[in-house]
Amino acid sequence: MDIQSIKNRFGIIGNATALNHALNTAVQVANTDLTVLIVGESGVGKEVFSQIIHALSARKHNPFIAVNCGAIPEGTIDSELFGHEKGAFTGAVESRKGYFETVSGGTIFLDEIGEMPLGTQARLLRVLESGEFIRVGSSKVQKTDVRVIAATNKDLLEYTQHRKFREDLYYRLSTVPIRVPSLRDRKEDIPLLFRKFASDFSERYKTQSVQLDSGALQMLVSYTWPGNVRELKNIAEQVSVLSVDKMVNAEALSRFLPLKENGTRAMTLLPAVTAPSGTPSAADFNTTNTERDILYKLFFDLKKDMNDLKQMMLEMAHHSGIATPAPIVGDNLIQAFPTQPVQDTNSGYSTPTPIYIHQPAEHVDAHVEVEESLFLADREKELIIKSLKKHKGRRRDAANELGISERTLYRKIKEYDIQE
Repeated sequence: MDIQSIKNRFGIIGNATALNHALNTAVQVANTDLTVLIVGESGVGKEVFSQIIHALSARKHNPFIAVNCGAIPEGTIDSELFGHEKGAFTGAVESRKGYFETVSGGTIFLDEIGEMPLGTQARLLRVLESGEFIRVGSSKVQKTDVRVIAATNKDLLEYTQHRKFREDLYYRLSTVPIRVPSLRDRKEDIPLLFRKFASDFSERYKTQSVQLDSGALQMLVSYTWPGNVRELKNIAEQVSVLSVDKMVNAEALSRFLPLKENGTRAMTLLPAVTAPSGTPSAADFNTTNTERDILYKLFFDLKKDMNDLKQMMLEMAHHSGIATPAPIVGDNLIQAFPTQPVQDTNSGYSTPTPIYIHQPAEHVDAHVEVEESLFLADREKELIIKSLKKHKGRRRDAANELGISERTLYRKIKEYDIQE
């Protein structure tokens, strides 16, 4: 059977060299039992190639089944492919045959093979090498005669390097690789495909078929088509249904194609003004502002916590009669902080106002070593316990008396493991 007959039979449109090469490979390998790996982007029609291989093989009168490995949950894929025994897991009320058992003698097409779990990959490798499998929950080895055709839009060789795919299974599957070209690699076929889809939709909806002028045709060809043939078919249907004028120009087509001036895919249908190179975008400014707001909040919270701690230390010192050392400013000035905070109008947080007290220089020791951290921590814990008992566990009243925030008090309770 020649290539054109195959195209007519399976509805394949296009004359690109890469497409013809992929079809020739499929025809040559069809009448064997070799495992085939079909590689291509999403939407290029990989399943059609699996159907061609099965239809031209000696198994064409036997079953053919397509299984999407990415659509089956990891916990049930072994049961779906290899079957299970009654009671093998919760919900297994009866024995069930898997696909490899029911399709014996035929062909199974495993789409998105890169999404298959590693445990299932080991089971599949055994089937490919010996034709043997075991049902879930059984110890009996069974035989099957199934031809496997796999497909993926991932780089499986890269997956093997990251241990996401078994290397031995990769080389076993890719006995004969077939690479289906993307639509942007066969631009000469885009006008033919659009006309075919537009004609099909006009017959379905009983309307006149839409046509593209030269400008619209150029726009269609220059588009990158990340969704490949599937996306082109969707665009053709939208244009056929929504276009008032059946002769579509570039301006009308632009409503359906999210394009930029350079022909790459745009995120929105609205025109955008491009900023000069190196100019931050609005998104960059929004991100920067958000991060700056978060940092400001962290700094202000930290500042308030430090002030709360200072106020609490001074309050404890006041109740205990401990002289609080302060740094000397000049010869005879001591800087101290009042126990009551003053509202800061800029930040909205309470900050202490420094007071400078005159004191003779001879009354201040030049150097004093006081080991007070442990003592102050004990006094802090003791005062918190007394305040909580005094106010019968009411944290807000206790925090107000201690001169700290309720949040700081809660943190201190957790830190000192105080039982209320």
